[in-house]
Amino acid sequence: LRWCTTKHIPVTKMTKQETIQIPKPLEQLTASEIERKACIGKIMTYTLRSLTNTYINKGFQWLLPVALSQSTDPLWPDPGASIEKRIEVDIYGKPVRTMSSMIIHKLVAASTAYPKLFILSPNIRIEKGERAKTGKHIYEFTQLDFEMADSGSKDVFALVEDAICTLVKDLKKDMKSELTTLCRCDTLKAPKAPFKIYDRADLEAKYGAEGWEAGIAKDITEPVWVTNIPREFYDYEDFKTGKWDNYDLFMPQFGEVLSGAKREYEYKKIVEKIERDQVKKENYALIIKMAKEGRLKPTAGAGIGMERLVGWIAGVKHIAECQPFPRVPGNVNEL
Repeated sequence: LRWCTTKHIPVTKMTKQETIQIPKPLEQLTASEIERKACIGKIMTYTLRSLTNTYINKGFQWLLPVALSQSTDPLWPDPGASIEKRIEVDIYGKPVRTMSSMIIHKLVAASTAYPKLFILSPNIRIEKGERAKTGKHIYEFTQLDFEMADSGSKDVFALVEDAICTLVKDLKKDMKSELTTLCRCDTLKAPKAPFKIYDRADLEAKYGAEGWEAGIAKDITEPVWVTNIPREFYDYEDFKTGKWDNYDLFMPQFGEVLSGAKREYEYKKIVEKIERDQVKKENYALIIKMAKEGRLKPTAGAGIGMERLVGWIAGVKHIAECQPFPRVPGNVNEL
């Protein structure tokens, strides 16, 4: 056990046996817990302002999010997905789903009117209750989702690294009081670009097929990229080599904070992958049609999980601490 010298807030190093506490709703917080919550909120506000300013200054258009749609992310066959149920409702005689990711919308938008776009997109993924105490899962979260036409992985890496390095450097200068209260003033280090890049296949060889994500998250002390991850049909896959042109940004403790890829846009490949993965074609009829007509452009992009990013910055044990109204798997509060 050690103590922050300024605010006398205890901080413990996480052990395997330690139980992560479920964050309490606002009305149950003590005075000191409210002070901590307020500091995390200020860090979130600063982070949102910094990232959105970076994207706007680089020529991106800020689009409004979509909550209900016939088409959303299939989250299949991503082995990291752990969805207990999908929410589907009937409106105007058609079935629509709550948004799990705006990936399909981004592909259409970037191929038409918005070649550089970003969205603060609420996502609903009803995680299994057993994930309540992982500290990194919530059933409702917000992504800063972005996409760029005629771009590739290197463009995304450069953009994200610049945004995060700028964010942390400025945070340490402008938010010293809040970071001190959160015991992160000294321990939060500003990363330097370029970030290290690891191939998923190499990590599997080191940590095992089931343990590589937890292994790399535990061992790193700064942000790193992980590439070549078998995933959904819209991520680019080289059929000749079997390699995927996609990437996740991993942070210490929380693991994946960003997920993205260069995208598939050719009709034949998209259809072949949808059929191979047994994904329902009818849910993706529009992008299949656009690809067939040659109207789907090569794009690249990603989604940044805001709660995980701010959780890493603030040094929380559970990312639901970054939400004013915690959305912990298996737990439903009144608000």
